[in-house]
Amino acid sequence: MPSPNSRISDAFDRDDDSDPDDAFDPTEDDDPEDEFSTGDGTADGDALITCPYCGEQVEITLDAGGGARQDYVEDCEVCCQPWRLSVHYGADGHADVQVSALDE
Repeated sequence: MPSPNSRISDAFDRDDDSDPDDAFDPTEDDDPEDEFSTGDGTADGDALITCPYCGEQVEITLDAGGGARQDYVEDCEVCCQPWRLSVHYGADGHADVQVSALDE
């Protein structure tokens, strides 16, 4: 617990001699593709799935930058029901997309 006489700036004081301006280097390459290979550079960017609620086919946009394994919820653009999506990218950039009802 800080003493009543301490300043907020005291919490940010460094014990080492490093320059706080060196913490962020805008010249560093933080490209997500360095962590996940998209095969030949053309990972799948969309998929055609069938809504588990209304049965309509819906084209969805995929984001390979999110990583090789992704799990998230997205709503059907036709009936507005929520889906659970599981996307797994192979080494060649092909996406295996599984969709299920959120309440399953």
